[in-house]
Amino acid sequence: MSGFDPSWLDLREPVDHRSLAAGPLERLTATFGGAPVSVADLGAGSGSALRALAPRLGRSQRWTLIDSDPALLAHARLRLRAWADAVEGDGETLRLNKAGATIHVAFLAEELARDHFPQAAAAADLVVASAFFDLAGEAWLAAFIERLAAAQNTLYAPLIYDGLKRFAPAHDLDQAVLVAFNDHQRSEKGLGPALGPDAARRLAELAGAQGYRATAAASPWRLGAADRSLTEALVRGMASAAAQLPAAPDALPKWQAFRLGAAAGGGAVGHVDLLLTPPGS
Repeated sequence: MSGFDPSWLDLREPVDHRSLAAGPLERLTATFGGAPVSVADLGAGSGSALRALAPRLGRSQRWTLIDSDPALLAHARLRLRAWADAVEGDGETLRLNKAGATIHVAFLAEELARDHFPQAAAAADLVVASAFFDLAGEAWLAAFIERLAAAQNTLYAPLIYDGLKRFAPAHDLDQAVLVAFNDHQRSEKGLGPALGPDAARRLAELAGAQGYRATAAASPWRLGAADRSLTEALVRGMASAAAQLPAAPDALPKWQAFRLGAAAGGGAVGHVDLLLTPPGS
């Protein structure tokens, strides 16, 4: 699976954190907020999920950050060192102290296209995968759910893109560009032809067939003037993706110029958060 630009992950992190839906997050906290907990973070990127969730979990935590991109894992080490109140470790493993919690962190470079569910995930109490499953294909997702169910893990999957984007003020080409962008989202991302906006629904269906209970809620980004840099990055990303398709709108450069000029108007990006809990939990 292709890596992401660390600067993009850093830019989106504050909006990701404030957008997490209350329902799945509160149930997660109620389940894992007290006792020691082990967490496997798939597609961990810069370690954003750890920074969001660690304050809601117990005082003793063990995390394994799993990503196919060693450069992102290196960036995660730097970000976590800066985030923690105190740090011990050589970089391969870290022992963080944050707000009274002790957090042991391991880093695992693993190509998830080859191994749907690494052993570190099977051994964890909780599996986390943030902004991840819209990149996966049907066959990959089905195999992942089979492994998840075999291990009887709980899965927290926030910020799955649902296909909705809007900006203010409106432009005549907004819908055409969105359609082209969503078509691109369904292309190969390294885990088979991606499900894109259909991922959250399909993930819940496959897990439900294994007896899992789904707690789902919308978690849209709501962007304002203070988020202009993120809005600009979204616009450029949409235009770049749409331009790769044969049916890209002819006036795409004009749309991009308009949207960049109006970026202070903000907008919204739709996501879904899912907490999937195994039978009997």
